[in-house]
Amino acid sequence: MRVIKDLKDIPMGCPRISVALGMFDGVHIGHQSIIRHAVELARTERGTAAVLTFSNHPLSVLAPERQPLSIGCPALRREIVQELGVDLLVDIPFSKELSVLSPEDFLRLLQERMAPVHVVTGPNFTFGFEGKGTGKTLMEHGREFGFTAEVCPAVMRHERPVSSTRVRILIAEGRLALVNEFLGRCFVYRGQVVHGDERGRTIGFPTANLEIPETQAMLPKGAYAVRVRVGDEPYIGMANIGNNPTFAGERKIRMEVHIDRFAQDIYDEFIEVGFVERLRGEQKFDSAEMLVGQLKQDLENARRILA
Repeated sequence: MRVIKDLKDIPMGCPRISVALGMFDGVHIGHQSIIRHAVELARTERGTAAVLTFSNHPLSVLAPERQPLSIGCPALRREIVQELGVDLLVDIPFSKELSVLSPEDFLRLLQERMAPVHVVTGPNFTFGFEGKGTGKTLMEHGREFGFTAEVCPAVMRHERPVSSTRVRILIAEGRLALVNEFLGRCFVYRGQVVHGDERGRTIGFPTANLEIPETQAMLPKGAYAVRVRVGDEPYIGMANIGNNPTFAGERKIRMEVHIDRFAQDIYDEFIEVGFVERLRGEQKFDSAEMLVGQLKQDLENARRILA
C-alpha cells in the first residue's frame, strides 16, 4: 500500500480509483464495511482501491475545545487499512484552507487530484464549508465530477449504529467486550516504554511503563488481561491503568504492563498492548505483600483468559 501525505503527490496513472472517504478514527466495523466496499468496487474493475482521510481530526482546526479523544494511533489505522486490501492511502492534514472550501470546490479538488470513478462514504460523512456537503450532495453531483457515489448503511449492533462516538463512550465506561466487538479486534494502545520507579522489579513483577496522553481514549482504572507485542513478537501479560495508590497515590495516570516470562530491556521502545478482559478495579493494598499476592492471582487469571 502506498501512503500519500499531500494531494499533489498522488501518482499519475492510477487506474479507475474507487475511494472511501472518512475520518475512520479507530477503523471500527462500520468503517471497515465502507472501506471493504470501495475495495470490492476497485477489484471488480481491476482498478485502484483508495482511502482519503485526514491525519488530524477536523475539529482540531475548527473547534479544538471539542476535539474528540483518539481511539487509535495513525500507524494502527494504516495497518488496518492495508489489511483490508487498500492500494492507496491518502492521509492528508486537515487545514483551514480545506475547511473553507465549498462542497463543490472540495469535489472539484477531488476530481483534479484523484479522478475517482467511485466514491463511497458512511451515513455521517460531511465535507466542505460548515459540513454542508453530505452523502446526498455526493450522489447529486457525482456525475458532474465523473464518479458514482454510494452511502453505505450504518452497521448495527444491539439495535443502534456503530460509531466512533459510541465506541469512545464504551471505552470510558469500561465496557470492553462491546468495545472489542465494535472494533472487530482488541482495543489497542501503542506507547513508548519510559522509566518509572522500577518498584515492580523489587517485588517480582517488573513492568513496562507507558504514559497516556490526555488526547487518548482510555479504559477506566484497573487491571486487565492483555496481549502484548514487542517488535514482531507476541506475548501475554497484564496491564494496570491507574496511579499506583499502594505506593504513589495521586500521580498522573499511567499504564504499567507486566509481560509474562519476559526479561528484556525495552526502555524507549514502542510496544502494543491489546486489551482482552478486565481483571479487577484499581485497589489500594495495606502492604507490598498483599499487593504481590493479588498480582500473582491476577497473572494466573490472565494466563487462563489468554490461554
